[in-house]
Amino acid sequence: MIIVNVKENESIDKALKRFKKKFEKTGILKELRSRTAFEKPSVRRRNQIIRAAYREQQQLLHNNG
Repeated sequence: MIIVNVKENESIDKALKRFKKKFEKTGILKELRSRTAFEKPSVRRRNQIIRAAYREQQQLLHNNG
């Protein structure tokens, strides 16, 4: 359960923003989305390899650029 204490004179928008950050850090939404449809282990591995290669390419571009 996520608890966000609202401080005195704090706007609801700021408290909501803190709640959203905490919620995103827990990874609940990501897990729910991954459970909506079954993904074969081979497809999951392939996607992980593709993502890793993309991240590596971006790092090389960022470090050299």
